[in-house]
Amino acid sequence: MKDADNVRPVVMTIAGFDPSGAAGILADSRTIIALGCYPVAVTTAITFQNAEGVSGFVAHDSDNLRRQLLPIFNGFKVSAIKTGMMPTREIVREVGRILVEHPVSAVVIDPVMKSSSGYSLMSDDAVIELRKSPLLLGSIVTPNIPEAERLVGFSISDEKGMRRAAESIRALGVKAVLIKGGHLNAAPEIFDLLDENGEVTVFHSERIENGEFRGTGCALASGIAASLAQGHSLKEAVRRAREFVLGAMREAVSIGGRRILFRTR
Repeated sequence: MKDADNVRPVVMTIAGFDPSGAAGILADSRTIIALGCYPVAVTTAITFQNAEGVSGFVAHDSDNLRRQLLPIFNGFKVSAIKTGMMPTREIVREVGRILVEHPVSAVVIDPVMKSSSGYSLMSDDAVIELRKSPLLLGSIVTPNIPEAERLVGFSISDEKGMRRAAESIRALGVKAVLIKGGHLNAAPEIFDLLDENGEVTVFHSERIENGEFRGTGCALASGIAASLAQGHSLKEAVRRAREFVLGAMREAVSIGGRRILFRTR
C-alpha cells in the first residue's frame, strides 16, 4: 500500500488531561480515531480526578502551551481543531494568538466551564477573554445550557431562549453555535439547536437514561471536528457526531459508578 492510500486528516485537541480517561484529551483522541482521523493533543491543564469527579487542577502557562503547539503546527498539516478546557485568561489568550499565526479552517470550541461533578474549570476572567478572543471568529461553539447562559448573561428555559442565545453568541463573531439542550428538562426526548449564520436546525433524539455519563460533550465536539476535517458540511458533521455519541452512550462502560463512553468505531 502506498503512503498516499492511507492518509488520514489530522485533528488537534487542545484540552485538559483527565487521568481517568473519561473526558479531556484521552476522550477526544478516542473519538477522533473512531471517526477515522489521526489525533494530536495539547494539554492546557492537568486535572486531579477519577470516575467520581474532579478535586483540582494545575493549568499550564502560555509558554508551556506554545512550546507544545508550535512543533505540531511545524510538523503536521492540521485539518481541524477542537478546544476544550481553557481554564485561565492566559491560556485563552495564547490559544487565540497561535491560531492567528497558524490559521485552521475548522475550529470547534467546547467552552468547558464545569466538570460533570460541578467543579469549576474556567475562571470568570477566562470567560470574559473568550468572549472577545479571535478564537471565536469563524469558529463553531458547542455550549450546553449552563455554559450558554454564562456566555450570554441570561437564563434559557426553552427553544425560544436557545435561539436567542445562539443569536447573541453569533454576534461575538462566531460562524455557528450548537446549543446542547440536555439540561433543559427530563422529557423522554432531547434536542440540540444549531444556528449556522442564522439558519437554524433542530436535532431531536431519545434521552438515554442508564446512569450518569461523562465525556459526552468532549466526544460531541471532537466528533464534529473529525467530521469537518473529512470534508463534511457542518450540519452533516453535527448529525454524524450526535449519532456517534448516542451509540457510545448505549455502549458505555460502567466504571466507579459512572458511565464512560468507550466506542472504537
